[in-house]
Amino acid sequence: GDVIHRMLTATQYIAPLMANFNPSYSRNSTVQYLDNGTVFVVQWDKVYLQGKEDMGSFTFQAALHSSGRIVFGYKEIPVPVPQISASQHPVKAGLSDAFMVLNTSPDVPESRRRTIYEYHRVELDTSRITSLSAVEFTPLPTCLQHQSCEMCVTSELTFNCSWCHILQRYL
Repeated sequence: GDVIHRMLTATQYIAPLMANFNPSYSRNSTVQYLDNGTVFVVQWDKVYLQGKEDMGSFTFQAALHSSGRIVFGYKEIPVPVPQISASQHPVKAGLSDAFMVLNTSPDVPESRRRTIYEYHRVELDTSRITSLSAVEFTPLPTCLQHQSCEMCVTSELTFNCSWCHILQRYL
């Protein structure tokens, strides 16, 4: 998006493994991507944890398919992920989405307050992330498949749509 905000980046992510990695530690460490039009892949290859290089290198990737399917692949995970310290950087894996609303204060018209709404998060059990493993996310139907809110609310699929008084629309 256009807005970079520390809290927004903490709540909007697609993370096969988020930790305090230092890709510049070794010449052999790389973060590469590939986009062939139907899949976008990011690979972290032989990356090390900052200050914990003796733990070994990690190799993993995230593949985002145009169908909405997401696959996290783990080739080399040298230590159990729960043993990675979160003191310098959060350690997590999964998906999260949020949006930010800029509100003006009626008392101070030129002021803008940022409010971040995290509306969905899927957290992986990091103890299950091991070498030569993978996790696949498949998309559920969404309201975006419909041409109007009325069609969505009356559809056979159950979205649990509800009225959002802030946005003045169904979600």
